[in-house]
Amino acid sequence: QSLDIMKSKGIPGSYEGLHRNIMRESSGNPNAINNWDINARNGIPSKGLLQVIQPTFNTYHVSGTPHDLYDPVANITAAANYAAHRYGSIDNVNSAY
Repeated sequence: QSLDIMKSKGIPGSYEGLHRNIMRESSGNPNAINNWDINARNGIPSKGLLQVIQPTFNTYHVSGTPHDLYDPVANITAAANYAAHRYGSIDNVNSAY
């Protein structure tokens, strides 16, 4: 679903890039919460499949997806949108972003 939405909105990225980053960030757990990094220490922990903080999700949320950080499609699509703006594509992300 995310790939279809990304394609319709012109957001670059592949299944392989999404899968690689999901497995690194959350091991595929859509309810994952990072309670130890700098974001967590600042009171805004990274959450979901691609470990997005709420302000980033709010900024890069893609219309047509739920406005719910834990929703897998919304989380993936917002993270891919962020990565596209910051790195050109989620495919270019090979470490925490």
